[in-house]
Amino acid sequence: MPGTDSSAASKAASEVTPQTEATAKARGGRGHGPGRRRREFTTRRGLLIAGFMAPAAVFVAVFIYYPMVAGSQMAFRNWNLTDLTDTSWVGLKNFQDVFADPAWTTVLDNTLVWVVGSIVPQLVIGFAIALWLRRRFPFRGLYQALIFFPWAISGFLIGILFRWMFNSEFGVVNDLLQKAGLIDEPIAWLADPQTAMTAVLIANIWYGVTFFAIMILAALQSIPDELYEAAALDGAGKARTLFQITIPYIRTTLALTVLLRVIWIFNFPDLIFGMTGGGPNNETHIVTTWMIKITQQGDYGKASAVGLLVVAVLLVFAVFFLLATREKQPANGRRGARGGGRGGRGFGKRGVKA
Repeated sequence: MPGTDSSAASKAASEVTPQTEATAKARGGRGHGPGRRRREFTTRRGLLIAGFMAPAAVFVAVFIYYPMVAGSQMAFRNWNLTDLTDTSWVGLKNFQDVFADPAWTTVLDNTLVWVVGSIVPQLVIGFAIALWLRRRFPFRGLYQALIFFPWAISGFLIGILFRWMFNSEFGVVNDLLQKAGLIDEPIAWLADPQTAMTAVLIANIWYGVTFFAIMILAALQSIPDELYEAAALDGAGKARTLFQITIPYIRTTLALTVLLRVIWIFNFPDLIFGMTGGGPNNETHIVTTWMIKITQQGDYGKASAVGLLVVAVLLVFAVFFLLATREKQPANGRRGARGGGRGGRGFGKRGVKA
């Protein structure tokens, strides 16, 4: 009947309307349409968010961006503590003084040795430790705590500890080498230009291995065990599994970790200052420690010029880091798993499907 249908429709509408209003209220609305909710967010919630962010924004602006701008303009002025009456604009003169300094070439060579000589051993040793810690064995948690502990110590403190260890008179390094019969007399590690850089590299390698072990271990734990089981069923050895499953699966993590560590090591003067202070004869000075030395001499203009050069290099690495982070780790892992299946035909289709 038409009348019956009309009454049923009106009854259904009366039952649905309260539910619709309750749903709208539960979602944050007041029953006045989406336009009202947008206006409320931009005025009320927007101001609330801005209020919470304001202290942090002011802190960053005052203590980070303002010093950066003020320090940058010093690089183009005659800013020297020996004569503050003349802070005139000198253009690129400070940069010319940096490049003309006889120590500049030595500092650049030391910086390259410092970064490469630290990154490669840290990556290799950290990778090996991470592979070892991924296995299940008694007291694994205790071993992880002992290995990760150095990362919590200050770099300057690590430098002081290693300065004592490499001391030519009472250092434990010379004592152990003499007892092992490797040397006949103590070596002046930190006073000899030929051994000073080796000493600081050993200290930095010991200090930075922990970071690689932490990052790589976290990536290794994301690899499905089914891939290793399928590879074992297909008769794959440890080396083949490592280069066709493990490394392809975590290669994005490896690349990001290396880039991030390069940025840190390039801008890490703490350990060198704790051990050698840049000596002897500038043989352990890197760019950042040399900049601090120039600052201590009172030539703020030249030191600011070096600082801008450091910022320029770090920006290049930062751009590479940001570009590398665009690639998703799970997608890269799937490509690595498929690449491993294609690279090793002996894995069979089970390895790919797993």
